[in-house]
Amino acid sequence: MSFHHEFKRTQYTLIKKRLTEPGRFIQVLIGPRQVGKTTIAKQLTKNIDFDSHFSSADDPATHDKHWLNQQWEIGRLKTLPARKSKKILLIIDEIQKIPDWPETVKRLWDEDAFNNTPLKVLLLGSSALLIQKGLTESLAGRFELIYSPHWSFKEMNETFGLNIDQYLFFGGYPGAAPLIKDESRWAKYIIDSLIETTVSKDILQMTRIDKPSLLRALFFLGCNYSSQILSFQKAVGQLQDAGNTVTLSNYLNLLGQAGLLSGIQKFSGNKIRQRASSPKFMVHNTALMTSISNLKFSEARNSPDFWGRLAESAVGAHLLNSSFSSGIEVFYWLDHNREVDFVIKKGESVIALEVKSGRKKNSLSGGGLFGESFPIKRQILIGTGGISFEEFFKIRLESLF
Repeated sequence: MSFHHEFKRTQYTLIKKRLTEPGRFIQVLIGPRQVGKTTIAKQLTKNIDFDSHFSSADDPATHDKHWLNQQWEIGRLKTLPARKSKKILLIIDEIQKIPDWPETVKRLWDEDAFNNTPLKVLLLGSSALLIQKGLTESLAGRFELIYSPHWSFKEMNETFGLNIDQYLFFGGYPGAAPLIKDESRWAKYIIDSLIETTVSKDILQMTRIDKPSLLRALFFLGCNYSSQILSFQKAVGQLQDAGNTVTLSNYLNLLGQAGLLSGIQKFSGNKIRQRASSPKFMVHNTALMTSISNLKFSEARNSPDFWGRLAESAVGAHLLNSSFSSGIEVFYWLDHNREVDFVIKKGESVIALEVKSGRKKNSLSGGGLFGESFPIKRQILIGTGGISFEEFFKIRLESLF
């Protein structure tokens, strides 16, 4: 089997294993654009011992419930010869673009269960918010969810040979990696093919947005402030198309579900206080931050403040991307100018992480005070005086707990 640049991804192995196991579950693979979901699916069709049918709903103007019924019927027809033993894999890409897809899938899936049709189903989607809403509302008990995050340092290093500094700047988009020698072309690709496409197709076309210009402005503001704490009140003051703080919070949630930008909440023993805190903006891929910065790699490397924010953003992105499938929660902590850059929590276990990258911060280290305030499993220092960024990015986060 050959993946993009001979790289075998974990999600491929997991889906293949599930498809060959007994039992009837819809496999659902979600994640941001261009992280390899379609590649995984197409490689599966070449490396499983039964036939398949692949189709994409990427054009919402021509693909509707009728089209979905047709594709499902193609899969069913392929099961007819030697029906008792012949399995078929049906793959539908960009499933969230089909209107009322959850109800249609539920009806078709339940019909197959009643008729004992040996049809395996894999659904792919790049809008996590719409996918998960449809699954929980209509397909409860019928699916298994797999998240495919942005590519990690280990993946980009092994596949494309990026060193740690290159990874911090160019991030984890495999499709953009061959362009990094032409930085202007690389940045244009990120902006046009990833940022604009995700915002326009995955958010604005699929979700009701009353103020599209405000959502776009929030995204660019959040990228510029990545790794920094900024209240929604101050954010409103910096945005030309000012909306209320509730609108900004909702838009930030949509950007996070699309794998672009999140607002990390302050750690507290009180859930209500956590939700009411000022967010710490964090990109999910540092390419989103650098591509709009107008800085070349050499210029960014020679700017201690920007490079420090970039390094901290890379750590935050690594934590966020790992959190989707691990059950790990990601926070920051701040108390009277004492800050812990990241706090991760799984169950009752809490770990504090501080990032040292040469950047001069306005706040002081809060690790000691945080340890006095909350029971913690361990404190980890990343960067100068601690574990290197390269080493940290290769650690499986679940192993820390």
